[in-house]
Amino acid sequence: MGDADVAMLTSIARSRTESASRVERARMLLGYREDPSFFAVGRSLGVHHQTVQRCVERALAYGPMAALDDLPRPGKEPTITAEAKAWLVSVACRKAKELGYPHELWTTRLLARHAREHGPAEGHACLGKLVQGTVCKILNEQEVKPHKVRYYLERRDPEFKEKMAEVLCVYREVKLLKETAAASKKKPSEAVAIVSYDEKPGIQAIATTAPDLPPEPGVHATFARDHEYKRHGTVSLLAGIDLVTGKVHAVVKDRHRSREFIEFLKLLDAAYPAHTAIKLILDNHSAHVSKETKAWLADQPAGRFEFTFTPKHGSWLNLIEGFFSKLARSVLRHIRVASKEELKDRIMAAMDEFNRHPVVHTWSYKIDQAA
Repeated sequence: MGDADVAMLTSIARSRTESASRVERARMLLGYREDPSFFAVGRSLGVHHQTVQRCVERALAYGPMAALDDLPRPGKEPTITAEAKAWLVSVACRKAKELGYPHELWTTRLLARHAREHGPAEGHACLGKLVQGTVCKILNEQEVKPHKVRYYLERRDPEFKEKMAEVLCVYREVKLLKETAAASKKKPSEAVAIVSYDEKPGIQAIATTAPDLPPEPGVHATFARDHEYKRHGTVSLLAGIDLVTGKVHAVVKDRHRSREFIEFLKLLDAAYPAHTAIKLILDNHSAHVSKETKAWLADQPAGRFEFTFTPKHGSWLNLIEGFFSKLARSVLRHIRVASKEELKDRIMAAMDEFNRHPVVHTWSYKIDQAA
């Protein structure tokens, strides 16, 4: 054995992560190198001398590192043919309901039973005694998991790229406004305000039926809460975040129809000077394009409001979604209130808290990267 082999065997012999058989065989080879006696090495390691002899003979025949592993054995010929496996995988790639079962998707147990009952009739007699464990092995070989669902988002808007480019151009305008303000060391221009807007409906007003128990050292580390609760309905948050200053504009209502959206627009109208052009990035909700909304916008000064719509199934392009995620994790998660009014007050208090320490949200992808 060369120095490299000895160093590798020494490392394996001292390892705590290698398999026990490899560690033991490495010690046999190192022990035999020091004292070439099968009996002496076997006695020192607590194994039979023939075990040491077989290990040394394998090292002589195949090399010291190959001697650490078992030699491949012929084993039993596989009884399930490649054609049978292909048929099983093809069945697994169909829904169970398509073959007359009430199940939406397969379970491995159901798939094994189906193969036993129908495989022989399809010319695969080897599947007559198929068991669930073998089904799992066959599916794993092909990386097929018919019992799981992975969701995706289909692009149904034929003008997706064009609309996405429009949104990203607005984000580029935001970037230029920030850079110009930073270069001149002045506040951003009031000529334009760019707001990312959306609704967060269905915020539940849930009340506890028993007091929460605070953490107590040595007793329980977390708040303890009774499993029962009482529902008081839901509210909708209509919010927009100024992408230049980070200020959040919001109203909380019972619903989010056209009249609530118009009320939010009135809030924006009062928040900015009369000469400011207010640009909104928003989705295609019916309230945003309704007759009531269009009629209200028609009465406003020309250029006061400008809408840029995200493509269908493109809500991830709207930066307000990141703010809503932050709100859900930091404020709404585990929230309990005695009434809808309390929920509204606490959400608006959260908006005030965010505005005390505004965070400027920034789109971090380039147009060509997103496309």
